[in-house]
Amino acid sequence: MNPEQYTECRYFVSYSGIRLPLKLVNEITEASLTNRNTYYRGYFDANDNMLLCQKVVYGEVESEHQYHYYDNGVLKRAQITEDDEVREIYFNELGEMV
Repeated sequence: MNPEQYTECRYFVSYSGIRLPLKLVNEITEASLTNRNTYYRGYFDANDNMLLCQKVVYGEVESEHQYHYYDNGVLKRAQITEDDEVREIYFNELGEMV
């Protein structure tokens, strides 16, 4: 995934739910990051689809989700990196895990 695909980077306190892609909540400004130990950084495309989500702890990326979508906006694939382990989860065009 190329950084050129991202049109916007936003910051959040947390996420809600258990479905993918993660739903980031409680948006914060970049200026307020100096007061936080942990936050989520989301990179979005022009359609507001989240392409990359990073959990940042003490300035280091602890985990990362990369998302790929079908042309209709439904999640196609999630690549999750945690503790140097990478998992890939695939979805059909209805958004169901396969």
